Amino acid sequence: MPGTRPHNVYIVEDSAAIRLRLAELIAAMHGVCVVGESASAGDAIAGILRTRPDSVLLDLKLTDRTGLDVMRAVRPKAPEITFVVLTNHCESQYRDACMEAGARYFLDKSQDFSRVPAVLAEIAASLH
Repeated sequence: MPGTRPHNVYIVEDSAAIRLRLAELIAAMHGVCVVGESASAGDAIAGILRTRPDSVLLDLKLTDRTGLDVMRAVRPKAPEITFVVLTNHCESQYRDACMEAGARYFLDKSQDFSRVPAVLAEIAASLH
């Protein structure tokens, strides 16, 4: 769509290799761009609030705290941001806690990684 602004995504992931893979997936998408990346919750909270992305790809386990801490800090200040949790910790208690904290999607890294572009496209479509 001409004149439509890009769907901005912030990546929060403690593994540099996975951050790179996610950034490459997003770079291949039309109309979607990465506006920031962080490995720690503290950096993520500051970066997300500074850049105000449309969505956040969020790992659950980070170098200093958790993705839950990120959502709990950001949601009250920026409730419009869509959180997509992408984790290896897919037990129901984590899923329930993430959904309660405001995640819209909860994806298993080992099984759902390839779904990330489709999920981001779905979020982008709901914004326009």
